Amino acid sequence: MTMANGSSVQSVDRAIDLLEIMTDLGGDAGLSELAAAAELPLPTIHRLMRTLVVRGYARQLPSRRYTLGPRLIRLGESAGRQLGASARPHLERLARELGETANLAMIDRDMVVYVAQAASSHSMRMFTEVGRRVYCHCTGVGKMVLSELPDTTVREIVGRVGMPPATDLSITNVDDLLAEMAKIREQGYAVDDGEQEIGVRCFAVPVEGAPTPTALSVSGPAARVTYEFGERALPLLQDAARAISTELLSAG
Repeated sequence: MTMANGSSVQSVDRAIDLLEIMTDLGGDAGLSELAAAAELPLPTIHRLMRTLVVRGYARQLPSRRYTLGPRLIRLGESAGRQLGASARPHLERLARELGETANLAMIDRDMVVYVAQAASSHSMRMFTEVGRRVYCHCTGVGKMVLSELPDTTVREIVGRVGMPPATDLSITNVDDLLAEMAKIREQGYAVDDGEQEIGVRCFAVPVEGAPTPTALSVSGPAARVTYEFGERALPLLQDAARAISTELLSAG
């Protein structure tokens, strides 16, 4: 697109706003909802959405509502790979210093996806495939990113995907999950204590300034990743998260 004048720039700005509004509304919305949220007239919304549909960044459903389009998947995957690549040196340093697996993950619609990992040198270690998507309610990184969202959004997410238990220790009640969110927000970190896999513990912290809620974690067998280990690990995790945040903000 040629940015010939202020009107063209304004159209791009408005189109991005509409994509973000659809995301905030759960991924789909009607014209009237978009118009109300964007505070723009319906003809303007219709024109912008028609362009987004033609370019593949939005899709119109048989119900006439609009949803996020398939071309965004390619952009998101590329952005995740780039974030993972830039964060990898920090993950490798954490893995060396702590001796356990370090992970970077971000929320993607209603799930959390791992975008980078540096493995522990131990023969018995945690291994999560980069690109793997997991439920948010039963993982350290997932609970961390949920805590960065309003409670109403957390309710909407678990309302759509449910809260299937990965283990007997998984949280399966939304009110219990919201109580956990309040605790995480207060203390500044999340813990997965055997909720995703029995015998595994994970400590996670937020990465501020990421394009979408993102978390950095260290995980391993609970026999090694104790709460005493966590006291030593959390300052290192927070330092690494700040370094990643600084790089993201300077790149922006």
